[in-house]
Amino acid sequence: MLKRLEELRAEATDLLGSASSETELEELRVRFLGRKSELNQVSRGLGGMEPSERKAVGQAVNALKKELGALLEEARERLAGGGDAKPGLDLTLPGRRPWVGRRHPVMRTLARLEEIFTLLGFEVALGPHIEDDFHNFEALNIPADHPARDMHDTFYVEGDRLLRTHTSPVQIRTMRSRKPPIRIIAPGRVFRNETPDASHSAEFMQLEGLYVDRNVRFGELKGVLTRFLRELYGPDVAVRLRPGFFPFTEPSAEIDVECRVCHGRGCSVCKQTGWVELLGAGMVDPRVFQAVGYDPDEISGYAFGLGVDRICMMETGIDDIRLLMENDLRLLRQV
Repeated sequence: MLKRLEELRAEATDLLGSASSETELEELRVRFLGRKSELNQVSRGLGGMEPSERKAVGQAVNALKKELGALLEEARERLAGGGDAKPGLDLTLPGRRPWVGRRHPVMRTLARLEEIFTLLGFEVALGPHIEDDFHNFEALNIPADHPARDMHDTFYVEGDRLLRTHTSPVQIRTMRSRKPPIRIIAPGRVFRNETPDASHSAEFMQLEGLYVDRNVRFGELKGVLTRFLRELYGPDVAVRLRPGFFPFTEPSAEIDVECRVCHGRGCSVCKQTGWVELLGAGMVDPRVFQAVGYDPDEISGYAFGLGVDRICMMETGIDDIRLLMENDLRLLRQV
């Protein structure tokens, strides 16, 4: 095998030294260093060799790959030449327009949401990605035996340390460190141990909000979220509230917005209902206030949450959440 590697080295060195075009160089690169090259086949077969032979052949293969890579670069520099008018370069052709970097569509969506809520009087609060069980579950009225834990497939790090499953722990940390009134939004990345598909991801962006003070009413929650959705989608968008359930709010509601694709007539996006569920919200449960040291007889408040990726998909027309994580430039240049 070592003899064959020497033969490959001699053959490649000779051909690279005499190559006369970029096309020829690319063909040689594929032939000697490509995925289906003989050299790559030798690398894949190392596991079947005797240990004594495997080490020597492995070192020789790595050295040859490095050497051929350097020879390839030297050949490219040789073909490029040293003058301003390089061989094979047509200076009369129009220049290539460089692509200008810009924000990822999810981050653009998040910036827009933050802008609207800031205008509504909310401030941005942030927290750690790695949380403990108390902040992520217990303080939010989700004890160890609560069935709602089944809704949060969790990545555990060590002991009670875990990757946060929502940004609600930021609300807990804020209430434990400050006295009311509190009016915050908590945007950020969250993690759930789910099998990715067109509508689910193990990692996504979420934005949650919290308003805590004396005599906060459910009507204020409805008014704020209606105003937010009309700022986002226009003054004529229809909004509705439906009863819902969340362990940390009571009463709870699901907030739907008129489908932006069919405008309420019914389509595949809204499953022929004319409505798309966009937010979950409700009045903060008294047990949550007790966990952070507030008197629920004196303090009240509301909380809400939404998926940033979902709104981004509606805005851009992307129908698979996985596309937002793949960073395919062909997609990102279109949206």
